Order: sequence, then structure tokens, then C-alpha cells
Amino acid sequence: MGEQKKLSIIVFSGTIDKLMPVGILASGAAAAGYEVNLFFTFWGLTNITKQGLQNQPAPIDKNYEKFGPMMMQKMQEMKYPMWYQLIEQAKEVGEVKVYACSTTMEFFGIKREDLASFVDDVVGVATFLDRAEGGTVLFI
Repeated sequence: MGEQKKLSIIVFSGTIDKLMPVGILASGAAAAGYEVNLFFTFWGLTNITKQGLQNQPAPIDKNYEKFGPMMMQKMQEMKYPMWYQLIEQAKEVGEVKVYACSTTMEFFGIKREDLASFVDDVVGVATFLDRAEGGTVLFI
């Protein structure tokens, strides 16, 4: 039997048009048996705080501004889960770890207790890179 496939995603963006693919990729990879590592940093990190989950992520991308409201309405009609719900579901299905960037937390003054319950650990870049080694790494 071969080595387990691994997908690691550096989540830098905090806009919904980037967060939804993170949730979709994480849940799809977990369902396919991949080990999944998500490293939230900068604007992505602000969305995994308890406060960030209560607010709607910003639709900054120009294409999303044009089509975003229609897409969100269609997703609600389909009862499609939000990005963070997809991550929570992925954690139930497979080996999915969510990491918050320690440097960004310090920079933004975010404390461990401010993070969402699905966050597994606060780590630095070197630790994340060790966990991502040998797999595919995406930057979103």
C-alpha cells in the first residue's frame, strides 16, 4: 500500500470567493482519503475567529462583486454549506487539521480563545511546512 496522499492549503485571502474553494477542496480531499492541512494566515486567519465566523467575509474580487449575490442566493436555495461548515464536515470525514499562524495572531492581537472551535493548533511557518512536506501545497 502506498503513502497517504496529502493536500496542504495556505489560506491567505479572507474573501468568500477564495474561502469557498478552500472548503470545497478540503472536503473533497478528505472524502478521497487525503491528509489535509489548512494554514490560515493574514486575512484568511481573521475569518477563523469566533467574530469572523459571525460576519460575512468580504467580496472584494471584482468578478465576485458582479456574480456573488446571485451565487450566494443560489447556494442558499440549494442549502449548500458555507465554507467553514464544509471544513467542519471534512474534519468529520477524514484527517483534516486546521492551523492558525502564530505570527499573524501576534500581529493582529488575536488570542487562542478568539479562534473557532474547529482550529486544531496555533503553529509557525516551519511547523506547517514540516506537516505539509511530501504533498501538494496550494496558496489561496
